[in-house]
Parts: sequence; C-alpha cells; structure tokens
Amino acid sequence: MNAKIKNIRQAEVLVLKEQIAYQEGQVVSKTLAQNNALSITLFSFAKGEEISTHESGGDAFVTCLDGVGKIAIDGVDHLLHEGQSIVMPAGHPHAVYGEEAFKMLLVVVF
Repeated sequence: MNAKIKNIRQAEVLVLKEQIAYQEGQVVSKTLAQNNALSITLFSFAKGEEISTHESGGDAFVTCLDGVGKIAIDGVDHLLHEGQSIVMPAGHPHAVYGEEAFKMLLVVVF
C-alpha cells in the first residue's frame, strides 16, 4: 500500500516540532502530503528569514510549533506563539516571517 502521508514515521507517537530542523539563514520545508485537495507541510524559519507576500488558491491553516512567527494577512501583522493557530484565507495576500527561530505546520485546503 502506498502511504498518503510521507516523510514522517507512521503508527508511532512523535513530537511534530522535532521532525524538522533549523538551518541558519534558511527556510526549510518538509512536505508530508500533497494532492489536488490538500497540502501538509512542516516549515522551519531561521530568525529573520521569510516567505514574501503571495496569495494561495486554498485556505492556509498555520499552527506554530516552536518560537515566534509573524504572519501578515492583507498587510496586518499577527504574532503567532507556540500552540497558536491562524487561517490565511484563500486569495488574500499573506507573508510569513521568523520573528524568532520559528517552526510551523501548514495545512492548505483547496
């Protein structure tokens, strides 16, 4: 059987923020699942790194796993701390910035 969720151990308890490492001066991503309806990706941002303003065709649900991230939606900044979540609505300009070193889980529903 072909796994629908990849790049992560299955059928075992894990700590999600430990599944992706920080890299100095980089944004690192690890795709866990991707198809026409859904995308699940882990990200780590070194402090000061960013994904510049863009739009998505799906609603993007972000959960902070570690650190502090700044999420800009329609030009309004939102600070996200560990355990907090926000939805970046489809078709709205948004950006993500590592206010500190920052890890997040991104689930986009198309």
